[in-house]
Amino acid sequence: MAKPNYAFEKRQRELEKKRKKEEKAQRKAAGQAQPAEDSAAATDDGAGPREDQAPPAGGADPAR
Repeated sequence: MAKPNYAFEKRQRELEKKRKKEEKAQRKAAGQAQPAEDSAAATDDGAGPREDQAPPAGGADPAR
């Protein structure tokens, strides 16, 4: 009967743990990047000009 290769099995377990840890880190990084994009889209509803845009031409200027 063949002798079990414990070193190979241990290395395979270590590689699997490393792979899972990297996948978790990628999911976490992707999850953190997504809310930042969503919050920027939620604040710009297109209702009016933003601070960095000029007011529309021909419109009444509320400051006068």
